[in-house]
Amino acid sequence: MAEARLSVFRGSAGEPGTFVDYEVPVEEGMVVLDALQWIQANLAPDLAVRWNCKAAKCGSCSAEVNGRPSLTCKTRLSDFEPGETITVEPMRAFPLIRDLVTDVSWNYEVNRRIAPFQPPADVPQEDWRWQQQDIERVQEFRKCIECFLCQDVCHVLRNHTTENEFIGPRFLVRVAGLEMHPIDQADRLEFLKDDGGVGYCNITKCCTEVCPEHIKITDNAIIPLKERVADRYYDPIQMVWRKLTGRGGEGGGGPTGATPPEASSSEGRAGPAGSSG
Repeated sequence: MAEARLSVFRGSAGEPGTFVDYEVPVEEGMVVLDALQWIQANLAPDLAVRWNCKAAKCGSCSAEVNGRPSLTCKTRLSDFEPGETITVEPMRAFPLIRDLVTDVSWNYEVNRRIAPFQPPADVPQEDWRWQQQDIERVQEFRKCIECFLCQDVCHVLRNHTTENEFIGPRFLVRVAGLEMHPIDQADRLEFLKDDGGVGYCNITKCCTEVCPEHIKITDNAIIPLKERVADRYYDPIQMVWRKLTGRGGEGGGGPTGATPPEASSSEGRAGPAGSSG
């Protein structure tokens, strides 16, 4: 029977870690998570691995495989060359707990800072109406399984101390899903500019590349949000328009904001704008 060699990170928070090599018998169809579970069952019962559904839907088994943020349940051993050492380590953007398990609780703290869905106060739920074309763009963002691979690969979070200034691609996707909902009334642009730190993203698209649900994070979520913030706070035409009309900071993007025709942009406004990319 063929064997795969896995070099797995072992260590706990506050202690120096090391990589330990394991030889794992390979059967057809095995994924990296299968190999890790075989190691747990036969060689290292104390190996800490987080997993749940094993169907690429829960986002629990995120790790870095040969340096690439991946779902271990979706990474096949057959994707590697025979004899190649497969390195498995925890996500580097988050604090280590033990072995392959990291503390991702910061993400849930960020989520609580985002204003939730706000439907019209004067319209009862049974009267909510919209067309399928109005909601299609938002549906893409609902596919997120919160594996946080996009957060892990983002160099702004990974290589810099910006966790207090930048919410990361996963939560820019969440904000986009709310901002682009056809009946949402909340205004989150000031949050995006200041607390959300949307300006930190330099659209390298690395988050899109690792997304297991193939969400076009950069093109369809982050860029339109950056455009909305730029329209309101940095577009000189919009500034003059608001000054002339006396509409203050309402700009384009809120339910009451006015937009001068010459400055309009289908992606830079709230509502069912066309998808980019």
